[in-house]
Amino acid sequence: MMTKKSISASRASLILFLCQMITALEVPLDPILLKELSQPPTITQQSPKDYIVDPRENIVIQCEAKGKPPPSFSWTRNGTHFDIDKDARVTVKPNSGTLVINIMNGGKTEAYEGVYQCTARNERGAAISNNIVIRPSRSPLWTKEKVEPKHVREGDPLVLHCSPPVGLPPPIIFWMDNSFQRLPQNERVSQGLNGDLYFSNVKPEDTREDYICYARFNHTQTIQQKQPISVKVFSMDSLNETISANLSDTDFYGAKPLTERRPTLLTPLGSTSNKVELRGNVLLLECIAEGLPTPVIRWIKEGGELPINRTFFENFKKTLKIIEVSEADSGKYKCVARNPLGSTHHTITVTVKAAPYWITAPRNLVLSPGEDGTLICRANGNPKPNISWLTNGVPIAIAPEDPSRKVDGDTIIFSDVQERSSAVYQCNASNEYGYLLANAFVNVLAEPPRILTPANKLYQVIANNPALLDCAFFGSPVPEIEWFKGVKGSILRGDLYVFHDNGTLEIPVAQKDSTGTYTCVARNKLGKVQNEVHLEVKDPTMIIKQPEYKIIQRGGQVSFECTIKHDPTLIPTIMWLKDNGELPDDERFIIHKDSLAIMNVTDKDDGTYTCVANTTLDSVSASAVLTVVDRPNPPFDLELTDQLERSIQLSWIPGYDNNSPITNFVIEYEDGMHEPGVWHYQAEVRGTQTTVQLKLSPYVNYSFRVIAVNEIGRSQPSEASEQYLTKAAKPDENPSGVQGIGSEPDNLVIIWEPLKGFQSNGPGLQYKVSWRQKDVGDEWTSVIVANVSKYIVSGTPTFVPYEIKVQALNDLGYAPEPAEVIGHSGEDLPMVAPGNVQVHIVNSTLAKVHWDPVPLKTVRGHLQGYRIYYWKVQSLSKRRRRHVEKKILTFSGNKTHGMLPGLEPYSSYKLNVRVVNGKGEGPASPDKLFKTPEGVPSAPSFLKITNPTLDSLTLEWGPPTHPNGVLIAYTLKFQPINSTHELGPLVEIRIPANETSLILSNLNYSTRYKFYFYAQTSVGAGSQITEEAVTIMDEAMASRQVDIATQGWFIGLMCAVALLILILLIVCFIRRNKGGKYPVKEKEDAHADPEIQPMKEDDGTFGEYSDAEDHKPLKKGSRTPSDRTVKKEDSDDSLVDYGEGVNGQFNEDGSFIGQYSGKKEKEPAEGNESSEAPSPVNAMNSFV
Repeated sequence: MMTKKSISASRASLILFLCQMITALEVPLDPILLKELSQPPTITQQSPKDYIVDPRENIVIQCEAKGKPPPSFSWTRNGTHFDIDKDARVTVKPNSGTLVINIMNGGKTEAYEGVYQCTARNERGAAISNNIVIRPSRSPLWTKEKVEPKHVREGDPLVLHCSPPVGLPPPIIFWMDNSFQRLPQNERVSQGLNGDLYFSNVKPEDTREDYICYARFNHTQTIQQKQPISVKVFSMDSLNETISANLSDTDFYGAKPLTERRPTLLTPLGSTSNKVELRGNVLLLECIAEGLPTPVIRWIKEGGELPINRTFFENFKKTLKIIEVSEADSGKYKCVARNPLGSTHHTITVTVKAAPYWITAPRNLVLSPGEDGTLICRANGNPKPNISWLTNGVPIAIAPEDPSRKVDGDTIIFSDVQERSSAVYQCNASNEYGYLLANAFVNVLAEPPRILTPANKLYQVIANNPALLDCAFFGSPVPEIEWFKGVKGSILRGDLYVFHDNGTLEIPVAQKDSTGTYTCVARNKLGKVQNEVHLEVKDPTMIIKQPEYKIIQRGGQVSFECTIKHDPTLIPTIMWLKDNGELPDDERFIIHKDSLAIMNVTDKDDGTYTCVANTTLDSVSASAVLTVVDRPNPPFDLELTDQLERSIQLSWIPGYDNNSPITNFVIEYEDGMHEPGVWHYQAEVRGTQTTVQLKLSPYVNYSFRVIAVNEIGRSQPSEASEQYLTKAAKPDENPSGVQGIGSEPDNLVIIWEPLKGFQSNGPGLQYKVSWRQKDVGDEWTSVIVANVSKYIVSGTPTFVPYEIKVQALNDLGYAPEPAEVIGHSGEDLPMVAPGNVQVHIVNSTLAKVHWDPVPLKTVRGHLQGYRIYYWKVQSLSKRRRRHVEKKILTFSGNKTHGMLPGLEPYSSYKLNVRVVNGKGEGPASPDKLFKTPEGVPSAPSFLKITNPTLDSLTLEWGPPTHPNGVLIAYTLKFQPINSTHELGPLVEIRIPANETSLILSNLNYSTRYKFYFYAQTSVGAGSQITEEAVTIMDEAMASRQVDIATQGWFIGLMCAVALLILILLIVCFIRRNKGGKYPVKEKEDAHADPEIQPMKEDDGTFGEYSDAEDHKPLKKGSRTPSDRTVKKEDSDDSLVDYGEGVNGQFNEDGSFIGQYSGKKEKEPAEGNESSEAPSPVNAMNSFV
């Protein structure tokens, strides 16, 4: 930020301000101001000082200038006036000073060589150009010379000289062969800065006949060629053979053997040299050495370091390059050439000289009459340049006198200038290496203030950013500038503002309250002028939801969000970039209002995505990285090394991990001999490992492949490695899974898992099968088989143990001795049935069976257990037979008892027991008859209530579907329910077992009753069934109710009550669905009589009341199971005594894990009840 300036400054500051102001106003100047203000000439364009022209083209010497009035031009050539009108080939471009010399039609460029200078002049002064030296480019041919072939001994150094012709500018040198192919260069063979080709030592392959040096002249676009040079390198062996063939046996001569030697320098020669370079140029230092082996070059600067960032090594470090050299780079530079036999060095003393360069170039001065000013011209160089002044192109010493001007070395001081003091001054700084020439005018003007910034210009900025309000002005003397805010605002001062010399007002941090109208006032002694500008401060654009880093698998889709907030008066545009460039032109990229979506992502989509929100005033951006991941690319370049009989080393190169690190490699193999095309798992290694030692089996034709794995998945398999066939050997292992079982009572079937192909270890895989009866002392019986995994031994005794072994062998021998296993010959059905079968009745539904085990010898097989067959013969209560359906329970192992659950009470059963082995069942024991005792009955099959009268109801029922004994009576209990759903006193009636209906009398009219009904045996009461019914009302009351019902008030009341009831019902329904209780239920719970609850079978307590229709218990309590199942503590037998069905099983410890099987008779659902729907009148009475 520019520092704050004061408007009221000293006179010297004003002069400097004017210089800066006019310079700023020159480009561009206000068009109106340009027409009105006079200005001395200024050179705006000119040709270079050293101008090399193409002799085949016209010569164009540029000279352009500006001024008011427009300047006229003249030229000098070699210091004298160049009369353009006298030379028909020379013309001047219109409104310009540029010369065009036509040499295309027979003219010669050489005739126009020389030093040219242009002068631009108007009434206010004259400006001059540099001295422009015109020289035509030259590309001369090589002088004719006879090039002798080079014969050189192997290992010796060689220099091929180029010696190109001197051209203007110097040519570019390079070496090629006849095919225009550049000759290869390296540390041993390289081209020097002078164009020569240097060999540190030659080799036989350097022999060729077409070493050609080319010189390229860029200005004329021509290439000159030197005569080819032939080089013949003689090796030591061939040289000695040639010498021996041409000498007699008595002569003794031989070429010296190829010997190594320490380095010596080919260029530069000697131990020291000097180099002068100009400031700002490129310094090139070169050292080329010969030696055997080829030397290596190293550079150092004595007493200092090589400059960082400006030092480069070229030509295989034989050239040291320092760019933009300065006086500080002067010093001694040493190159050291070294090989194993020694070293040599050369020191180059570098001196940096300098053509003149500006320290302070003179700048244009605009002064008003009576003011003072200075022109300063300061330059430096080595040696120090001389400063000389000219005015309007004439040395100031011989120029017309000006009393306001005084020359003081590199400064001209002006005091009390007048309008006639206007002129153009030239400063020339020169030394032996060049010169500098600068024009600076002094323009004396008297002008009132002018403001060049358009009136009412609108500035818009973003809040919290600087606001720059322009007030471009002009005037002589330099006007003072003041700023005001608002129509009647005071002058702006203080730290909140910065006032720039060019009139600009800066508000460093503009806020919303900075909005308004600002007035700029410019005044000097000749007048005053003002201008208004307007400032609007806008809210900044912000990205409130930035795109986030995403990781996506190849082929997926991804979305980047970019939500912005902006000033409502600005129109934003959102642009998306990828890696700071435009998005690919691909339909997969979909741009929405606030997001960018990429469909079917590919690897190329990986990168940084930037959301850029632009308005006319600001721009914000946010970026996020998209990483595209996928399964790795397959490994490649599989290589087998360290190939041994039982191991090999496999190495590979990992494929690209697709941005998800490889976690591990899976190695698979194929056995091309035994299982071609089938790949098996071999090994797995970490993802950082690319080599693995693999164990091999004999007689396998291996191929390997590698699969890379990362978090995304597995790569495709690599290409298969080369095949590797291991040598055959004896088998290392024997078959597994050897078993001996019998399929028939008189055989032994020996089976095994055959060896896989690669396990055979060699050709001719067979198996030696051996067996003998255990504990008999027999010799082993053996047989050798092939291509099978089973052998049957016939004629064996039934179910006897055998020792068995199976040994693998091939053409090279036997596998190690196999382990022996025990097998058995075939089983037969058991011979005897279990004896002494006893049945103990536990309760009406459970019985325990005991039996004596059969002798193991009679089992004739593996004892699997005992099986009980049982069936119901008849129900003792119904005295009729039914279809016999046998049920089966199996008890594993050598058990002698078991439990029979799920029996029907008061029934007659039969059972028998059989022993079971792997072959099947033995004979059955004699049938054993047993009976189950009585139990409690099931609920009555139905309960119907009919024929309601004023004081009676008729009840009808059906006997229990399962009486489970002899019925001795029925019990009926009932109680009234009042209008508030409270239960009245309980009445109990005992009914003989042979009755099926009952008329209840002396009941209350128009009353609801609840009935509980159950049957009994000698064991106890069974499950109950419930019903509700209502007696009817008498006719008198009904008529009164009808009369009331016809009244309007009563109808309204009933409607209100009905609406309330509807609401209550809805609430109750909702609560019931949520598991809650409704008020009727609570009332019943509160008024339940324990006497009406049926007694439990085991402890004599009442069970809970249950309504089969809605299952609403009257009182909380433990419910007696409907089937009256005996609790566990009623029996000493645990569940392990329970058998299993046909498909059931026992655990190893004999615990029961199944349940008995067999079809049961489908019992009718207990508790089926019916209830007549009460009439509307009855329903109404219940609410009265």
